[in-house]
Amino acid sequence: MLTDTQNNELNALINLLDEPDESIYNNIEKKLFSYGSDAIYFLEDALQNSFNDLIHKRIENIIHKIRLEKTADELKTWSENGENDLLEGFILASKYQYPDLEKEVILKKLGKIVRDAWLELNNELTALEKIKVINHIIFKVHGFKGNKNDFYASEDYFINNLLNSKIGNHLSLGILYIIIAKRLDIPIFGIDLPKQFILSYVDNGNSFFYLNPFNKGIVFPKNEVEVYIKHLKLEAKPSYFLPCENKRIIERLFEGLFSSYNNLGYLDKAGEVKYLLDQID
Repeated sequence: MLTDTQNNELNALINLLDEPDESIYNNIEKKLFSYGSDAIYFLEDALQNSFNDLIHKRIENIIHKIRLEKTADELKTWSENGENDLLEGFILASKYQYPDLEKEVILKKLGKIVRDAWLELNNELTALEKIKVINHIIFKVHGFKGNKNDFYASEDYFINNLLNSKIGNHLSLGILYIIIAKRLDIPIFGIDLPKQFILSYVDNGNSFFYLNPFNKGIVFPKNEVEVYIKHLKLEAKPSYFLPCENKRIIERLFEGLFSSYNNLGYLDKAGEVKYLLDQID
């Protein structure tokens, strides 16, 4: 809760946003930025009531910087938390582009998928049969699919876009699959494979089989992973076959988004994504 003095200062600073001297304006911007999220209400109110293009541009820029820093702080806190909840990480990554994203909306859409799968599962099913059920629900009933037409589509990296369009890449679809499987108590984990992200069914510490979320959850054995690694002319490291941490999965998500923005020529966005990536230790 801001004091009356702080409220007055914020309003006074906002009234100076048309300052023509750049050096003076920079000090005004820094002072507004120092208020963090508390300044957003005042800035948004000024945005709605101003018809000055310069003020509009400056306000939007300050709000963006404040929100970026808030996301960075939340990512750092998430990274330092031992739990590293994957859904929370995915939502935080998506908030870079969609800062007003509501977790409750995401949970409601995920809940529908989980319930549909839960109704088809029972304890008598084998591991492969359970995967067949999840594949059917995700890729047939709900119609999720990989975007094979635009490899660099930046919108495919955000959970709200994925749930709305039903189109994703190997990372976003893989994360979705892991989140759903976890809620169904099915041991599916991510595999940090170079240039690809696959999943594995792991029981008692051993990988029973692997699956490709980008290709409708198709199941394949370990030797196909070995063939893929040989094709890339890489040394077969244990990490290419074993589950990786959720923190690493979100790092991969940001790395992919960084590459996407770079390839699309959005260098400012790429720089901001790199800044967010650096918050994950």
